[in-house]
Amino acid sequence: MLKIPPHQVAGHKAGNGKLGPLVDESGRFYKPLQGDERGSNELKFYTSFSSDTRIPEHISKFFPTFYGTQLIEASDGSGLKPHLVLQDLSIGRVNPSIVDIKMGSRTWAPEASEEYIQKCLKKDRETSSLPLGFRLSGIQIYGNKESGYWKPERTSMQNLSAEKLKTILKKFVSSNTSPDMNLQPDCAFAATVYGGSTGILSQLLELKAWFEDQTMYHFYSCSILMSFEKELALEGKNPGGQIKLIDFAHVIEGKGVIDHNFLGGLCSLIKFISEILTAPNEHITEEVPSVNGVN
Repeated sequence: MLKIPPHQVAGHKAGNGKLGPLVDESGRFYKPLQGDERGSNELKFYTSFSSDTRIPEHISKFFPTFYGTQLIEASDGSGLKPHLVLQDLSIGRVNPSIVDIKMGSRTWAPEASEEYIQKCLKKDRETSSLPLGFRLSGIQIYGNKESGYWKPERTSMQNLSAEKLKTILKKFVSSNTSPDMNLQPDCAFAATVYGGSTGILSQLLELKAWFEDQTMYHFYSCSILMSFEKELALEGKNPGGQIKLIDFAHVIEGKGVIDHNFLGGLCSLIKFISEILTAPNEHITEEVPSVNGVN
């Protein structure tokens, strides 16, 4: 039986007569195939990427498994519609904390229409994308059985200053998840979620090493999804911190050129995470990491 994804934090959501993704009990995620070039472009990327022997296994694990396409009943009641069939990234999770981070200081591809470029450029300037190289598209942080999730409005997360954005990334791995932005996060789980040989920082660095060399694709308007299980961390177990790349409607061919837009944002995000690990109780410095080059 298909249902609305319970842990979706960004993107178009199903329900109330709206078209959005659905999930089933077997761990598959059904994303409506957009009827314009965005849909055909994303299908083209998944088809190409999933069969590309040049992609090393340690990198393909950061992407959702692609199962093809399928006609299913659309969530808006409009009848059978084609959907991308992907891996449900929250399968097996009980109460996951999740953050969706849109990468790059520029979220539009060069060949996009002038109208679309201006629309994206306006949003990039109004959010942290342009100065920092990434922005928060959505977040949910699990507190406990009594408090449930802290899930702020997505629009309130997109135009944060560097210091407030860093506070959110600290709150993500803290035991105190009050909505009060003035409450200093304790970063109780930073070492086990962000740190360690298999933690999120290590995964980001692994991805960075690939982006420093790969010239096959340019990932415009793509997101990194970071997640973990706080209850496992509270029990002293591995919280299963992981990253996954999602949303590939605006991926274009790299044509032998490094994707500096994505790489610059990735370096910026790595700097934020690294600073949280090395100095969890310090405020961010006035200097903002450069996103025009790579570190």
